[in-house]
Amino acid sequence: MNLFKRIFGKEDRAKDKVVNEEIDKVESGEIHLIYPILKPGDWIGLKYGAVKKIILGSEGQPQLVVGYGYDAPENFIFLNEDNIKDKNLDDVIAEAYQNLDNYKVDINEVMPRKVAIVDGMDFCAEKILSKKFMLEMHQLLGSNELLVSIPRRRCMMITSAQDDPAVMEQFKTVHLKTWGDDSYGNAPIINLYFEVKDGEITGHQEI
Repeated sequence: MNLFKRIFGKEDRAKDKVVNEEIDKVESGEIHLIYPILKPGDWIGLKYGAVKKIILGSEGQPQLVVGYGYDAPENFIFLNEDNIKDKNLDDVIAEAYQNLDNYKVDINEVMPRKVAIVDGMDFCAEKILSKKFMLEMHQLLGSNELLVSIPRRRCMMITSAQDDPAVMEQFKTVHLKTWGDDSYGNAPIINLYFEVKDGEITGHQEI
């Protein structure tokens, strides 16, 4: 798991000890759950051969990517090209998305049939990548067209496609406030809305 050590291996012996212990547990199979993890296009892991899929942007100028990592208690142990040579990448990615489908989150329907918030847990934002979950959001909000905000890790806000200017203004206000609020330590992801239709991302809107 050299990628993880290169990125996070600063001069911190206590942290290095935890990282190395968790890497050992991944290699032994004690830690085995792998998930897709959303990262902005300037993620440093891209410089070190992280396994990734580009969600938005191009190979030369990515805006949003998906990395894949093991969910250890203190860290995410990311996969890179070196440590998947003995694995079938398609199988690894399929397993990651199955784990995401199975990951339970709390849903707060703050405005019935109009706005729902999913937050507070590690893979709330990544749930946008789960077609199964997004189909549930279509049903909950009564619309096959949704706008989804994932400004930071551990938070997602979803609104149905509707024409209420007051709702959309409030949606925008909460999005921008969350995007600009670093007080909870949730890393930023992206400052835009995703369009989701029939459970899948179909486009995006600039704020």
